[in-house]
Amino acid sequence: MLDVDKVLTDAGLTNPHVIDYVKEWAEITQPEKIEVISADDDARLIKEGLETGEIAPAGKGRYYSRSYYKDTARSEERTVVATATESDKGVYNNWKPSDEVKDIQKKRMTGSAKGKTMYVIPYLMAPQGSPMEKYARGVQLTDNLTVCLHIIRMARVGAQYFVDVDDPDYFERSVHVTGDLPNLGQGTEDDQRLFATVADERTILHFGSSYGGNCLLNKIAHGLRQAAYDGWKNNFLGEQFMLIGIKDKETDKEYHIAGGFPSASGKTNLAMMLPPDALGDRYDVYFYGDDIVWLWVNEDGEVYGMNPEYGTFGVAKDTNWKTNPTAMKAIEEGNETLFTNVAYNPDTQELWWEGKDPEPPVDVEGWYDWKGEKISDRPKERQRSGEKGDEWAHPNSRFTASLSVVPNIAPNYEAPEGVKIDAIIFGGRCKDREPLVRALTDLPNGVYDGLTLGAEATFAAEGKQGVLRYDPMSMRPFMSYPEGDYAAHWLKVLGEAKELPIFAHVNWFQRGEDGRFLWPGYRDNLRALLWLLDFKAGRVKGNETAVGVVPTLEELNLDGFDGDIDDVKKVLEVDLDRWAQELEMREEHLKQFPSLPQEIWDAHNKMVEAVKEARA
Repeated sequence: MLDVDKVLTDAGLTNPHVIDYVKEWAEITQPEKIEVISADDDARLIKEGLETGEIAPAGKGRYYSRSYYKDTARSEERTVVATATESDKGVYNNWKPSDEVKDIQKKRMTGSAKGKTMYVIPYLMAPQGSPMEKYARGVQLTDNLTVCLHIIRMARVGAQYFVDVDDPDYFERSVHVTGDLPNLGQGTEDDQRLFATVADERTILHFGSSYGGNCLLNKIAHGLRQAAYDGWKNNFLGEQFMLIGIKDKETDKEYHIAGGFPSASGKTNLAMMLPPDALGDRYDVYFYGDDIVWLWVNEDGEVYGMNPEYGTFGVAKDTNWKTNPTAMKAIEEGNETLFTNVAYNPDTQELWWEGKDPEPPVDVEGWYDWKGEKISDRPKERQRSGEKGDEWAHPNSRFTASLSVVPNIAPNYEAPEGVKIDAIIFGGRCKDREPLVRALTDLPNGVYDGLTLGAEATFAAEGKQGVLRYDPMSMRPFMSYPEGDYAAHWLKVLGEAKELPIFAHVNWFQRGEDGRFLWPGYRDNLRALLWLLDFKAGRVKGNETAVGVVPTLEELNLDGFDGDIDDVKKVLEVDLDRWAQELEMREEHLKQFPSLPQEIWDAHNKMVEAVKEARA
């Protein structure tokens, strides 16, 4: 019989509440062995994973893994938020009664770890000493070695984070069971997978996956769903945002911009952006994070934010030296990056994914696709066709890397106090209607814009590509309480600030009649953000439109710009006819949410009237 007390205390994990929690789940899952994991175990776990074949070498200090072929993305329909109170039910949070969910999960998890190791992962999702530290502490139990490797890269891991804490019983309790992946009925009526956040008990129970988005419980389940719920009860915001810093080297002034972008809307590329060559002598751009930001108002009445993560879980597809040179440097050999579901050549230890190069390797011998099938066994016409279904890598293939290897990581990325937020931006893919950037000058308009953010469904959410859907604040898959309360909470938290960040909507994806992108994007996106900061400071006035303030051509810093000026003029226009259509759809969207604050409806109606008058 396992002596849980001895295993945990020998590893320095002496918190009696943690010990009781591990004992409870050891009795349920019945592991053969228990290990407490710290960041210092990374090299040993890599060695074990290589020996068992759970991971494979991908050059020096780089590793490859593959999840089950039916287990390659988050599954929104199998993801629920559970509480004891039905009034917590929202439109998007897939609410379930907590007693029902806990009963289901315990039955499915019973005996699941027989013959396996239970890994105990104590972690912290914020720097020690942060005002958010209380909400950042957690312990994940998993039966999967690769999960340990991901979390070591994505969080601060070790028993030391549970020493001398103010409330030793206040930590996130998370249990992950991989399950018998080939026999879970994925996508059928008998689907056994269930990914549950029991928010009012600060407990996460995930069954039936080895894919990161479903089994890195510290990340999405804790960092987003649970953090959003915790924030609702404790006066902060947990959001799916990126966070960057922009330093003006001429004035030595640094600005910080947070923003929500649904999947495939350029969030990671923006977060890892470098300045255009022509502006590099004047500005530095710093990376803080590409996926999660916690926001709060400090004692001085300023809006502060921080990325609670310690790493990045990026989409490999279309990551290359043009789109994201920062990411490419971060995932080079020697950086201990872990790749999932890309193409792999075990003979050469090379990796490839769609968009890495214009074409896949000419010599297909030795290459295996994301399913583990040999490319050379395909009919010749399908080996390098580029057609859907013939991909070498899964469209949602990933890389997991520590923040410390990102070359433009902010010098103060671990500052416990976080950073002051100067701007909050939203942006989704929109081929027309949305100008390059439009500033919004008050809080209700900013929250209204976030609630009506639109995006295309992506493989990350198991959706149909090209189908537009609304994604409030980019939190639709991670909402943990009712949307009306969510809007009210935004207004309440930021309403306490003495100085508000400027809100804005950005769009890098307008297309011409011939289908080409009108804005070059990538590094040039900094130009729109610089204008926004100038507008907040009163250095420019912009052009007041019915839907917000848009830059004039002269106000944009176009030094060294090699795009088409006529295209820039086009992306600064506002198509009022399309906006009239959009506002009708927004009204239908907002009507879904009971108890939406009147301030949001007022902002909507004000824009409707402004567009109507401008069209008259």
